[in-house]
Amino acid sequence: MLSMVDLSLSATLLLVGALWLALAIDRWLGEPAARWHPVVWMGFYLGWVGAFIAPQRAQTGAADYKRLGLGALAWLAGGALVLIVALLLQQTAQQLPALLGLLLLGLLLKPLLAWRMLRGEVLAVEAALAESLPAGRARLAWLVSRDVQALSAAEVRESAIESLAENLNDSVVAPIFWFVLLGLPGAALYRFANTADAMWGYRGLYQGRDWAWAGKWAARADDVLSWLPARLTALLLALVNGGLSLRALRWEAGRTPSPNSGWPMAAMALALDVSLRKPGVYVLHAAGRAPQAGDTVRAVVLGSKVVLALSFIVAAAIVLIAFSAREVWP
Repeated sequence: MLSMVDLSLSATLLLVGALWLALAIDRWLGEPAARWHPVVWMGFYLGWVGAFIAPQRAQTGAADYKRLGLGALAWLAGGALVLIVALLLQQTAQQLPALLGLLLLGLLLKPLLAWRMLRGEVLAVEAALAESLPAGRARLAWLVSRDVQALSAAEVRESAIESLAENLNDSVVAPIFWFVLLGLPGAALYRFANTADAMWGYRGLYQGRDWAWAGKWAARADDVLSWLPARLTALLLALVNGGLSLRALRWEAGRTPSPNSGWPMAAMALALDVSLRKPGVYVLHAAGRAPQAGDTVRAVVLGSKVVLALSFIVAAAIVLIAFSAREVWP
């Protein structure tokens, strides 16, 4: 498997080159058509099998281990398929001449990263909000699953900035993290886990089905795979902002019920000096001001800096580890 433990110079260059190529394609071309998009295919599978594992009515409060087991088996089956396909495609790339292999691996990695789309959607919310509050709410509904109908203009911005921070991890930092560790299979499995959490990871009814137990495995799997990348995302936001109080960051991140999403959201709130909140659930950086139109743009700029910094940090780390390992095991 192509990863940091593969110490050959060609494998090192393939990793770095594929990552930079994927980021370049994302910047200039954006997402492939839905019919060619592997994350869309994952969603089709999850939607299809989800209809069999989650009941259409709310269950009692009793533990439902049958639904838990069905959810786990469906997740494991889908994850295994994703790993096998990704591994076969990666091995194909490794067997091609260097430039062709780099091109194929970069093209395969690109759909697992989605910074341009995320940035565009968040800026579209701000543009719609400039037209009217109802337009801003309608555009925000594309990004979040919460009810947006009663949100104020400030709350629409808060939700957009929160989504940007959280998905900066889910759509960029975490897939790259797992790509570096485990190659294309790692990035693909992470996106499968994150997509499963987005579709199944609810504590009760969602879109007419009860996911309290059927989606529990998917939610916990995403928590595990996102734990370190979420904290890395927060540290990168602190780095590109010129520094944040790590004590304050840790304190604010703990205010959210999620073990992971609070970290990038808290880092973004502190970096922008704004308050981000979900009514009745949490308030991040309560001493901050309400976000203004310019704060959405500033959040996007910070996210772009994180992506750029990450590309160079990862490249340097891969090369350093590869050459250090060659000195230990010549």
